[in-house]
Amino acid sequence: MIGRGVRWTLSVLTPSRALVSNLLTAFEAITRNKLRSGLTSLGIVFGVASVISMLAIGRGAQQEILDQMKLLGTNNIIITPIIEQEEGEVDETSDKTKSEKKKFSPGLNLQDAKSILAAIPGIEAVSPEIVLETVAIRQGLKRSTKLVGIDSTFFNPAEFPLEQGSYFSSTHLDRSLPVAIIGHGIKVKFFSREDPIGKQIKCGKLWLTVIGVMKERNVTKQNIQHLGLRDYNFDIYAPVNTVLLRYKNRSLVTRRDIQNAARDGNNNDGEDEQQKKAVNYHQLDRLVVRVAETDQIRPLAEIISRMLQRRHNGVIDFSVTVPEELLKQEQRTKEIFNIVLGAIASISLIVGGIGIMNIMLASVMERTKEIGIRRAVGATRSDITMQFLSEATTISVTGGIVGIILGFTISFVIEYTAGIQTIVSLLSIIISFAISITIGIAFGYFPAKKAADQDVILSLRYE
Repeated sequence: MIGRGVRWTLSVLTPSRALVSNLLTAFEAITRNKLRSGLTSLGIVFGVASVISMLAIGRGAQQEILDQMKLLGTNNIIITPIIEQEEGEVDETSDKTKSEKKKFSPGLNLQDAKSILAAIPGIEAVSPEIVLETVAIRQGLKRSTKLVGIDSTFFNPAEFPLEQGSYFSSTHLDRSLPVAIIGHGIKVKFFSREDPIGKQIKCGKLWLTVIGVMKERNVTKQNIQHLGLRDYNFDIYAPVNTVLLRYKNRSLVTRRDIQNAARDGNNNDGEDEQQKKAVNYHQLDRLVVRVAETDQIRPLAEIISRMLQRRHNGVIDFSVTVPEELLKQEQRTKEIFNIVLGAIASISLIVGGIGIMNIMLASVMERTKEIGIRRAVGATRSDITMQFLSEATTISVTGGIVGIILGFTISFVIEYTAGIQTIVSLLSIIISFAISITIGIAFGYFPAKKAADQDVILSLRYE
């Protein structure tokens, strides 16, 4: 005790040594009660770990949304056809009313794309897409794939970079040439040991000459299901006119369509009416409209919707989707989830701070006589305050460091087991460490102040 008193007397003369002395005394007091100090810091440990893991989940969700926006395009408006199937009860007057009310619609077609680009300002490009389910065959190997008919506006070099070869030229598009750009997965499957450029691959009924290979694109199964994306690595791309001319143009009425319509018209059985499938008369499977200014997406989407409705004779057989709005809604939902996690973590930190205050108050009662001796040999009120405040802060900071390590571990386990992307940033570590220091100071000040206000005489007499 006397040795500690000498240390306290010297600390009055040198502030730097006073700080060192307070820290050493705090560590000495903590190590004397390791179990109690460890239990006291548990609230801080789990609170900080919760903050770290919560911020990691939030950052991972934010990055996931940004990745999704890159896949869908931040300034895109997506137009898809609607293929309706009629359901309901059989009505005797249904045939008459149907013929009176049903209007003709040409469906989503290339002319719609040209009209949107020509008539509406603020549109950078309109990219039509035709997607046909087919089979790719080469040298005894085959694989189900999608043949995608596109034009020159589809391939944005930033989003669809090529691994080798070239994009479609105006000659390829205008002359409807049988050429193709294949995905990385198609190259690995059919051209694993040779250069695919200039080689041919049979896609459906036609042989296509490969002129380019796309770089591999990482698209998760979750994005494929949630966003309605394709696995671009196994797509085969051909000029849109090539697909329409050499494969299938759904907007054209063929002899088979006339025969089917005549056969269905002669059959008036109600059960057969229910079995008839809706006919896809849309020339295109998707239109992607790229807008110049982000703040113009919503009004332009409304204008496009009205324009298409007029072009389709009032028939709404299409849907206009703004991916950015959907992703923003998803982001708001995840932000609410993060706020809830943050509230839970804050409660844990508050409970941990209350635990520190409770233990420090008990420590003040236990060491009342020690406080009196230190005051008697020259320690000031500020010295006593700093000594107990150092103990509380040391416990809190130690718990914070352990909590940061635990937070790293929890984040890794969540990503590994649940498949949720987590990103632990330097900012989250700084915030957690700052919170642990603040908790120690805030909840340790009152017990430290109470210890400093003890009467010296009464403290020396305390048993």
